[in-house]
Amino acid sequence: MLARPESPYPFAAHCVWLLAPLGATQARRLFGGHGLYLDGLMIGLVAAEQLYLKTDALTLARWQAAGGQPFVYTRTQRGAAKQTALSYWTPPAEAIESPALMQPWARLALEAALRARAQRVPRRPAAIKRKRA
Repeated sequence: MLARPESPYPFAAHCVWLLAPLGATQARRLFGGHGLYLDGLMIGLVAAEQLYLKTDALTLARWQAAGGQPFVYTRTQRGAAKQTALSYWTPPAEAIESPALMQPWARLALEAALRARAQRVPRRPAAIKRKRA
């Protein structure tokens, strides 16, 4: 059994413990919450003591069927508040209780994150230094 790490953020530490069987897991502070990284790839987030895991078009129906809820935040644009949903959904409540119950959901999140990374267009270097003759 994996030991739960000590942390000033107990729920984020609990989520790291839940995801740890899949690989090196880490929580990093992110906009008032935490980003959850598995082997350096963001697969989830913690906000307001709630865990959300990465989804995509291929996995969304499973999250919805399990009763998951999307991560939604309010942003202000041109003075108007707008609700924005991200591709992170809550796992079933029972999965929060043990790493074994979380593993299928964490694997879906990892697969979605890997697909998203594969679809990204590589960034161009910010500045290309030219050699002077």
